[in-house]
Amino acid sequence: MEPSASAKQTSTGVGANPASLEAEIRALAASAKAAATVLAAASTKVKRAVLNRAAELLEGELAEGIVDANARDLARAKENDLAPALVDRLALDLARLRKVADGVRQVAALPDPVGSVDGLRTLENGLQIGRMRIPLGVIGIIYESRPNVTADAAALCVMSGNAVILRGGSEAFESNKAIAAAFARALAEAGLPPGCVTPIPTTDRAATGVLIQQHDLVDLIIPRGGEGLIRYVTEHSRVPVIQHFKGVCHVYVDGEADLDKALAIAVNAKAHRPGVCNAMETLLVDAAVAEPFLKALAPAMAEAGVTLRADEPARALLPNAEAATDADWDEEYLALVLAVKVVDGFEGALAHVRAHGSSHTESIVTESYTKAQRWLREVDASLVLVNASTRFNDGFELGLGAEMGISTTKMHAYGPMGLEELCARKWIAYGDGQIRQ
Repeated sequence: MEPSASAKQTSTGVGANPASLEAEIRALAASAKAAATVLAAASTKVKRAVLNRAAELLEGELAEGIVDANARDLARAKENDLAPALVDRLALDLARLRKVADGVRQVAALPDPVGSVDGLRTLENGLQIGRMRIPLGVIGIIYESRPNVTADAAALCVMSGNAVILRGGSEAFESNKAIAAAFARALAEAGLPPGCVTPIPTTDRAATGVLIQQHDLVDLIIPRGGEGLIRYVTEHSRVPVIQHFKGVCHVYVDGEADLDKALAIAVNAKAHRPGVCNAMETLLVDAAVAEPFLKALAPAMAEAGVTLRADEPARALLPNAEAATDADWDEEYLALVLAVKVVDGFEGALAHVRAHGSSHTESIVTESYTKAQRWLREVDASLVLVNASTRFNDGFELGLGAEMGISTTKMHAYGPMGLEELCARKWIAYGDGQIRQ
């Protein structure tokens, strides 16, 4: 399996042969490891200064160069027949760059998690113990298409005291390199080592395979992209991986739901941005309210351009819907397509989510406090909602400022990964001469 969806790219920079590629990647990772030690000790003031200066460069002095670099990527993408949706994600202009810079400033303004202590308490022997947040170390992020991820990842890692190795997609190679240069310059001006933000200077796909073997130098790998990329990284990495294979997200309309509220939530969850991982892919409807709700749903979804695929009970109420197959219940469409299923009440919805959910985002629409609380307790997902759209599973929407990705792996992080999730917690203790008896 290929580690990237990108195609028709030639190698750039390092990687003339496998031995030299491995040596170069190890050298970059070793430089990042050394830089991580320095960055972990940097003050909040210094880290904020780096990010604010990088933002200033992104939308100011270096902006034209970044747009020119992006134009080269766009030209190559069109030559390689990249899908229109991917071309749109790739494109940068001055207005988009200003938004990228604003995102970096937002991260700079967030509270610094490094060194914060949780749960400080005094034991009977007088020891004060707590847990202090510390950087993870070196984070490798592997991503496709979107050059704004370069800025988001660099900003989040610098602010959380982590060095980052950026393995962007070959389709955005020139753009990523130009954006990373803004951080390199800001780091240098602050007296911090360049290894704090390290772009891999090659489009050679083999670089991904080498990076994910560096278990002695890299502490965490975060892949962002299609399911194929994430499975490749997960199956081949010797470094711990934050997984997020796909987002099969559900909205369940309960028999005690406010149906007007449910309709608005369902349309938003599906049609607001269908091509993202927190869009609803399956709508579950309690049989008790299926007739009035689905009759209202059909014209609303048709107006939004949504194609419906329904089970037999739902098709009886949705005559224009296509017949759903078993495969539809596990499908991440990332398009204006929605699977609809009528279920036998709360227990039926819960059973369906347990069988087909992807641990991403699950929402219930109900006016029943008891059912809402059971949904929150019993549904296993990185974000579980009551009476709200699945589209809120996003770092910015949850007040994190930005995110490195959404973890559906219950490691130290579950859900959007902001600054706190890019830290580990170590135990600390204050004593006054205590010895163990």
